[in-house]
Amino acid sequence: MEAEDTSDDQVGSQDEYEIALAEGIDDEALLDAGDTRKFSITSYGADYSVEVLIRRMKSGSFTVPEFQRRFVWSQRHASKFIESLLMGLPVPGIFLYKELGTNKHLVIDGQQRLRSLVAFHDGTFGERKFRLLGIREPWNEKSYKDLDPSDQLKIDDAIIHATIFQQDEPADVLDSIYFVFERINSGGIRLSPQEIRNCITSGPFNSAVRELNKSEAWRRIFGSPENKRAKDQELIVRFFAMHESASTYTRPMATFLNEYTAKANKHSDNHIKSLMSLFIDTTNLIDIALNGRAFRPARTFNAAVFDGVMTGLAARLTKGPPPAPDAVSAAYDLLLADQNFRKAWVRATADEESVKARLRLGAEAFNGL
Repeated sequence: MEAEDTSDDQVGSQDEYEIALAEGIDDEALLDAGDTRKFSITSYGADYSVEVLIRRMKSGSFTVPEFQRRFVWSQRHASKFIESLLMGLPVPGIFLYKELGTNKHLVIDGQQRLRSLVAFHDGTFGERKFRLLGIREPWNEKSYKDLDPSDQLKIDDAIIHATIFQQDEPADVLDSIYFVFERINSGGIRLSPQEIRNCITSGPFNSAVRELNKSEAWRRIFGSPENKRAKDQELIVRFFAMHESASTYTRPMATFLNEYTAKANKHSDNHIKSLMSLFIDTTNLIDIALNGRAFRPARTFNAAVFDGVMTGLAARLTKGPPPAPDAVSAAYDLLLADQNFRKAWVRATADEESVKARLRLGAEAFNGL
């Protein structure tokens, strides 16, 4: 029996996130025990000088995708890494994914090191001057420009090993990258599925989701401020995936959202704009009609209720002028009182039949308004 599909409207800690995760915001692990998918992946090693790494970071051929994990090293931590290069010590390698078609490389592991190198070479650490702190003489308190020419050359010529991989087959599904990223980043605070999704499938759709996540109505519905683990963004992705591709849904939910995101990033600008308008219109109406009680049949935000209501009301809005808020509120209450709908959001929420049932019932609830 699967847990109730809920998530806290305000998640402020890792423990709370893991509880919400277990309760079903992501429905189940990406890799089911019976999953037998196989991938054709090419990987190889390459040694880059620091000078080349800095140049490629600045040119954008090596990119750190936009997602929640920011640059977190302190200046002292970065200084210790630079000191290791000056001392000629071996340093950990980096992990890159090579995009087919563009030949650009996504930094899957190593962004702290690469950003430290760029910052030291540029001479700035945030708004401060980058001077090496807490290291041995003769380098302590020196910037890159203050170093002797021989030490500058030693850093520029230092070699960092990179492991580069690309997925050959299947060409249009990036789950292998998801698995690699999840395993490499399994230490410390576990990344949420949407954080990983933002990293490995960056594009115009992801940018649109981040923009929509700031909309006032959505923030009132989900809660403010923006969720640190990107659960609010994932719900937006989930709405679009259910709205456009529900007929192709199969579990696990995370794979379904991965595949949809990869396809949605190839949508035309006009298509993405129309999706954005639909989300805004739907959330604006729900915000007015339900006044803070949307998607919370109990205390917590329920992702399965969100599926049925959002897709049902959005489908109705595509057919004509919006219904009156009072009519939406009444239809919402009747839907939540429906025992068949309740079964579809309480148990086995990721099963295909449960998903189909709540989307069908949600559409029926608002279709006649």
